[in-house]
Amino acid sequence: MAVLLKDAIKPNLLQTLDNTPCFVHAGPFANIAHGNSSILADKIALKLSDYVVTESGFGADCGAEKFFNIKCRISGMRPDCVVLVATIRALKMHSGRFSVVAGKPLDPGLLKEDLRALEEGCANLEKQIENMKLFGVPVVVAINKFTHDTKKEIELIRKKAIAAGA
Repeated sequence: MAVLLKDAIKPNLLQTLDNTPCFVHAGPFANIAHGNSSILADKIALKLSDYVVTESGFGADCGAEKFFNIKCRISGMRPDCVVLVATIRALKMHSGRFSVVAGKPLDPGLLKEDLRALEEGCANLEKQIENMKLFGVPVVVAINKFTHDTKKEIELIRKKAIAAGA
């Protein structure tokens, strides 16, 4: 394993399809245990650009807390903001009204406007905003929009996020 990973300490500078620079450090799954990029990759990125987006992965309740409690403490780096990415379908799932089974088609209700289910599911988003605010960093909510999402659903999330302090 050591021979295979001897060069893994050297981050690879890649380019996304949108021509955005991106570091892959220590292989595609090196951060799987804690869902964070390496400190070294972030430090190099900070020297090469005006701002850096680092994914802490696996949700605010796991990846981001490890990011703040471990990575930030050890590195001395501190982010200027937290971006929570939410999807309308996932928030509807948090309502408990739908069931997703691997290998089976999605519940059609997840693809239709359902403000009641979405509002119930937003309790999860509100809790994650609350958790991130405990670190004293502003929180921004980004909605990963899909074609079946409606303006009313997006507006509901916007209002809930702002009311929760994002």
